[in-house]
Amino acid sequence: MFINLLLIVNCTEHLLYFCLTKMKFQFIAIATSILFLFCAGINGNENDPVKSNIDIVPAPVQPILNPKYELRAAWITTFTNLDWPSKKGLPEDEQKKEFIRLLDELQMNKINCVVVQVRAAGDAFYPSKFAPWSEYLMGKQGLAPNYDPLQFMVDQCHQRNMEFHAWLNPFRAVSSTQFSSVSDNNLYKKHPEWFFKYGGSIYFNPGIKEARQHILNVVGEIVNNYDIDAIHFDDYFYPYSIEGEYINDADAFKKHGTTYSSIHDWRRNNINELIKEASALIKFTKPYVKFGVSPLAFWRNKKQDPQGSETQSAQTSYDNLYCDTRKWLQKGWIDYVVPQLYWSRKSPYASYKNLLDWWTSHDYKGHIYIGQALYRLEDETKQGYLVSEVLEQIKLNRLEASVKGNIFFRAKTFRNNVQNIQDSLQSSLYKYPALIPPMKWIDSIAPCSPQNLKIKTNEQGALLKWKEPEVKDEHDAAYYYVVYRFNKNEIINVGSAKNILAIVKQTVYFDSEKKQGNFQYVVTAVDRMHNESECAIEDGSRD
Repeated sequence: MFINLLLIVNCTEHLLYFCLTKMKFQFIAIATSILFLFCAGINGNENDPVKSNIDIVPAPVQPILNPKYELRAAWITTFTNLDWPSKKGLPEDEQKKEFIRLLDELQMNKINCVVVQVRAAGDAFYPSKFAPWSEYLMGKQGLAPNYDPLQFMVDQCHQRNMEFHAWLNPFRAVSSTQFSSVSDNNLYKKHPEWFFKYGGSIYFNPGIKEARQHILNVVGEIVNNYDIDAIHFDDYFYPYSIEGEYINDADAFKKHGTTYSSIHDWRRNNINELIKEASALIKFTKPYVKFGVSPLAFWRNKKQDPQGSETQSAQTSYDNLYCDTRKWLQKGWIDYVVPQLYWSRKSPYASYKNLLDWWTSHDYKGHIYIGQALYRLEDETKQGYLVSEVLEQIKLNRLEASVKGNIFFRAKTFRNNVQNIQDSLQSSLYKYPALIPPMKWIDSIAPCSPQNLKIKTNEQGALLKWKEPEVKDEHDAAYYYVVYRFNKNEIINVGSAKNILAIVKQTVYFDSEKKQGNFQYVVTAVDRMHNESECAIEDGSRD
């Protein structure tokens, strides 16, 4: 997802190395002239209240500025040390400090997920049986640090209640035949027949079954050994087309593609097989681990296919990268898709609005998150953005019910606060925290409510304590808690993010802003897949 200058949109656009038995819901009407204490528990459709143990009122229409459910993520690029670590060969302590500072700043800005590149180019940011250590850690491929970076990063994210998506570039084996460090145990040196050279780089040949199996081995190793929340593939499968270059896979096609009349259809099937098999492997190993892909924005142009988008891209996923992303969503092989909509609303070749309309015009089970081109805030050419463009794009996203959030490319641009992007988000669109949208097809059972909520107040504030909810099944255990605060006489409605006081992992919270008698509190339990329980209300006894 970093700029590769390969994709040409009408000869002017440039490309990045683009790093990415529950009740049915119902509204319950209540008596119109009596005021009760109300509590709306979120237990299904993301903005609908579910019947609680006390009377409730329907939540108001969710305001665009304050969605309660929204994935807010950033890509952390390790390729060529773009985001982290800042340079090769940093001592272990410095690597850790940099990552902690990055997470702290992202969390401060209401980011609830990071997508970290743990396989940049046939390498690994963790001890692996299948790939050498990345050169972007210690400066030389195969050279190990004194700790497990992946384990450290996952632990740090989960301590902050942020999801960790392990980002893999599946087929790039050697970034530069001229400059990359290649260790002796690199698979390319062991099985050169599994690869082809293209554009100064070396790629796994997706047409070689053993090469695809290697990718599956890598995926299985990560899912088995680490408590990640998702596996995330970026847009690189077959390489972006370069004029004058050709993919040297004719021999593989003759050997393995005999049932296909077209080498192009065979290539697409190779990628389809990888996606389908990776999906099955992930769900067999850990059903709660999500699988997502961040493709190029263009499936196909309408001039190529009536079902394509109103765009004029020189390259498309389907025709150049051999990725039929539309099919993957239709088949349910992926849980989410993050199209990289890296063009402005005014682009004559690839209007942001046209692309958004295309991606949201299909009925898919999976979630759609939008890849936002934050890096364009630093671009001083005509392709650059003003911060207002990013904000308006997010507002457009929120008008589409099928869009469940966005991912920023990339973390360093966000951290550098280019054009005051942090300030702009904090004061408006990200003023309040958001929960990650649940994926009901994976798990729809919410945990039980927290038990025995008690509140002690004094002049310093209010101390809330509660007990973990009863666990009927380990998958329904509370993973974190949401604390809501309301004015004393306010109707309790947990459907709005405005009322979220805190999202915490522990069963205690101190509200230092509390003034005795002014506030009332509600606590809910949320499981790992972000299903929210009914409300726990204080029992009425206060100290």
